Parts: sequence; C-alpha cells; structure tokens
Amino acid sequence: MSFDAWTVLKIIQWTTEYLKGKGIENPRLDSEVLLAHLLKLDRVGLYLNYDRPLSKEELSSFREMVKRRGAREPLQYITAHQEFWSLDFKVMPDVLIPRPETEILVEEAVKVVSGQGAVASESRPPTTDHRPLILDLCTGSGCIAISLAHELKDSVVYAVDASEAALRIARENAEINGVQDRVTFLKGDLYGALENRPLTTDHRPLLFDLIVSNPPYVKSTDIPNIQPEVRDFEPRMAVDGGPKGLDFYRRIVAGVAEYLASGGWLMMEVGEGQAEAVSEMIEEAGLFEAAAIVKDLAGIERVVKARKL
Repeated sequence: MSFDAWTVLKIIQWTTEYLKGKGIENPRLDSEVLLAHLLKLDRVGLYLNYDRPLSKEELSSFREMVKRRGAREPLQYITAHQEFWSLDFKVMPDVLIPRPETEILVEEAVKVVSGQGAVASESRPPTTDHRPLILDLCTGSGCIAISLAHELKDSVVYAVDASEAALRIARENAEINGVQDRVTFLKGDLYGALENRPLTTDHRPLLFDLIVSNPPYVKSTDIPNIQPEVRDFEPRMAVDGGPKGLDFYRRIVAGVAEYLASGGWLMMEVGEGQAEAVSEMIEEAGLFEAAAIVKDLAGIERVVKARKL
C-alpha cells in the first residue's frame, strides 16, 4: 500500500477498491468517512481539498485505519463515534453500536411521554403529578436514555446495564450531550440494579411511567453466521439473546409488574421475526392492554409496545 505523493482524491479511490476487495458493503462511503475523520473535515470538505497531499504522518495513520476496516472492524469503533437521534455518541468495543432502526423506539417513546398524536391519546399523561420517570434496561452506550432525556426536558431517566465498561462510556455520552444531571446510570442485571430507586413522599418506591429496552436478541446459534463486524467485534453480552433470542424479553416482562405504573408503557425493540412471540409474552402476563407492533422504515416489525392496565 503506497501513498507516495497521493492526494485526497487518489487515496479515496485506492481505498475504495481495497475495501471493496475485502467485502465491505459501502467501500466508498467508508473510505470518505475514515479520511474525513483523520483530517477533521466533513465529507464535503474532502472534495473541496481533493488535490491536497497527505503528510507522511497522516498517511501512516490512515494506513492503520484502512487495515483495521479491511479486517472488518466496524467503522464506528475506528472513529469512536456514531450519530444517533442527531446526537453524537462515543462508541468503543465495550458497547453495541447504535443502529438507525433503534430511533423508532425513541420516537414511539417520545410520542407517549409528550402526549403527541394518536399513540399517546389513550395514555395517562405522566406529567400530571410528577416529572416523567423513565427506565432504560440494557442501556449500552446510553443512546436511548440520553436521547429521551435530551428530547423530554422535564424527564428523569434511569439507565441500567450489567457492564461497568459500558456504563463508563454511557456516562461520558451523557456529559457530551448535556444530560448528565437527569440520567442516573446503575450497574446490575435488569431490575436487580434498582434496589435504591427513587421513593415517593411517603417512602414507597416510585413506579416508572415508561420502561424501554433494546436487549440482546440474536439467537445464540445464529451468532457464528452473522456479519463479522458484529460477530467478531461487538460485545457478545450485548448481542446474545439465548437459544431463541427471547431470554431478555421474558425476564423483562416477568418483572415489570413491580416497576411500571398503572397506565405506563413498556416498549422494546425486537429482532426480525420476534414481534409476535414478544407480543404473546406481554398478553400472557395479563397486565397490559393489547400489545401493538411498530414497523421500521424497511417494513420490519421493530418495536413492541403495550400500556399497563
């Protein structure tokens, strides 16, 4: 790989072909994103400087970045950033990379809590007697909890994860996005982290108005066959949902009665083909109105939601 006297444009062209040969799905885009990150430019800025030669130091750094991407390391781990809900999130190999489809879950949650549209019209407005209290289980990078806190300015958010390494990154993301005062991060296994949850004025545990989660949902047996970016680099504990991919949904639904207020909402992202099974779990619990399913922009059933009786 020789970059002698190569310009920005020539390097993008060469890298595109190199990554294409490594099986990268969007080689041109990845080439541009990597180089823009290195040079601290946006992608438009690259083409405004298309004839600019790179220094030896820049070439050396870029060579290492391209090598990592060619080995199928996710682009977001190389740049350490991912945009989600128009916010900037730090991402490292300790956390699952936020996906665009997860924004559907945030969008549905915002509708309910803010009282917008038909989705929220049947819900109990959680702001009638106190600030909206939200629980995010399996928070990872914190993208859901932080996006909700950013969007719902009067909300109080609790975010739980079993990984201390993930929580360190989530706390950084809360500071980056200016919501560190309204998001409390707790280490633990789902509801087990909530021993010290907030109390009412008469010292009873306060119930949440909304519980959201994007839990691990890949079948254990499917993991060896998924794309290498996920299989080889993203944390196994954030991906593996058990033999049928449903272990975490079952546990979340089983424990929800003690933590969700009457009239409150449970909302969970699901993997492709899982919506019906998760809806059945919710209905069998006997605590909710009929579960509803929301599709993502690709037409895949992506969110299951239900209002507690």
